[in-house]
Amino acid sequence: MTPALRPTYVMLMITSNETLALAAAGGDAAAFANLLERQYDRLFRLCFRLTGSQADAEDLTQDICAALPAKLRSYRGDAALTTWLYRLCVNAAHDRRRRAATHAKAASGWGDWEVNRRAADTETAQAVDWLTCAMRALPDDLRDTLALVLDDMTHAQVGDILGVSEGTISWRISQAKKQLAQMRKEDTP
Repeated sequence: MTPALRPTYVMLMITSNETLALAAAGGDAAAFANLLERQYDRLFRLCFRLTGSQADAEDLTQDICAALPAKLRSYRGDAALTTWLYRLCVNAAHDRRRRAATHAKAASGWGDWEVNRRAADTETAQAVDWLTCAMRALPDDLRDTLALVLDDMTHAQVGDILGVSEGTISWRISQAKKQLAQMRKEDTP
């Protein structure tokens, strides 16, 4: 430590927490750094007791420290700084718990919804797989007709593509459905 910095450092060491807080509120970066150095472990211990988890306590302490410069502007020095900081920690922990409860409430049911969605996707995939395999067993004219209709084409459009009448397409779809229903019946135990 250089002799020029020594008086400032010594002065900060003997300065009260309240005086440091008021100086930090006024924008004194050295006072804020010293205040944080003095209070960080105390804040962390309280946050740990409030959350019961080291990771949550670390996050909460960091959130409080990040918000502290702005919060210090409301500190008037009427109460001991430690009392004021403890109230700040308790309020921050309550806010975090409320947000977590709100998030949990909003997320409630999403797990069931996701399980049901995946089950439906699996069921759909199985049905598509079955249909794909079953269509291979259809005669070519029925398979081609069904493939085009399943591609959201009208019977008239399919008839134009295959060079047959719209009535023939309707008959082929009917025949394909009958054969697929018979195959499904044979596959079901």
